[in-house]
Amino acid sequence: MDVQGIIDFLIGWMENVDPKALVLAFSAIGAGIAMIAGIGPGIGQGFAAGKAAEAVSKNPEEGARPATIVMLLGSAVAETSGIFSLVIAVIILFANPLVNKEGVGIVLAASALGAGLSMVAGIGPGIGQGYAAGKSAEAVGKRPKLQSMIVRTMLLGQAIAQTTGIYALIVALILLFVNVLK
Repeated sequence: MDVQGIIDFLIGWMENVDPKALVLAFSAIGAGIAMIAGIGPGIGQGFAAGKAAEAVSKNPEEGARPATIVMLLGSAVAETSGIFSLVIAVIILFANPLVNKEGVGIVLAASALGAGLSMVAGIGPGIGQGYAAGKSAEAVGKRPKLQSMIVRTMLLGQAIAQTTGIYALIVALILLFVNVLK
């Protein structure tokens, strides 16, 4: 069987499934996929924690407290893409507006799946923001007196890095709440 035959089979099968059940099935898959974005913050926060620990070991007298504060602040920001993904996953699972919409079941199901898939874009901001947090913690460990300037620079960079996660959140919300059939 060729690829077109497989696609025709799947679409034919889905046309015979209750649209609500199809949307719920794809919603479950989409919610699971959305949480893949948690990889980014996990990597980023681990990097930040490692760099903070390294900074503390190099300058335990002066650098421990400032490096830890910067690491915690930066890690909290790096978690936002994971939080965005969690919000979308919870909406998809518990408040999915697509479940009771009238329309073509496959399109609504694809919208639920697409909402989850779009959140995978949160991996990048999580890693990037964690990297910024780690390098900032490292810098503060070396030069604690520059903490304020380093934190300002880190937060500005993290805000810019977050844009991709925000775009993903907007696309996911559009897929869930805007009727793509009209």
